[in-house]
Amino acid sequence: MVRPRLYRKIRFNPDITYFKPQGAPMRFLEIVELTTEEVEALRLKNIKDLSQIECAKQMKTSQSTFQRILSSAYKKITEALIKGKAIKIV
Repeated sequence: MVRPRLYRKIRFNPDITYFKPQGAPMRFLEIVELTTEEVEALRLKNIKDLSQIECAKQMKTSQSTFQRILSSAYKKITEALIKGKAIKIV
C-alpha cells in the first residue's frame, strides 16, 4: 500500500506558467513540467536566501524531503536549458 502524500505549504502561485526558448515554436518543443512544490523550493532557497532548515520548516516538510524536491527542480531546469525544452509549471 502506498503512503499518502503529505500536504506541503506553498505560498507562491506564479502568474506565468510557461517558459520556452526564443525563436522555437511550442509545437516543436518537448515540455518539462515543474511542480509548484519545486518552484516554491527554488523561491525559498534562491530568492529568499533561506537555509535548508528554514526552507523545510516553511514548507512543513523534512530537510531530506526538501532537498529531494530542490534536486528534482534543479535537474528539470538544467535539462530544459541544455536540451532546449519548454518549462511548464503545474
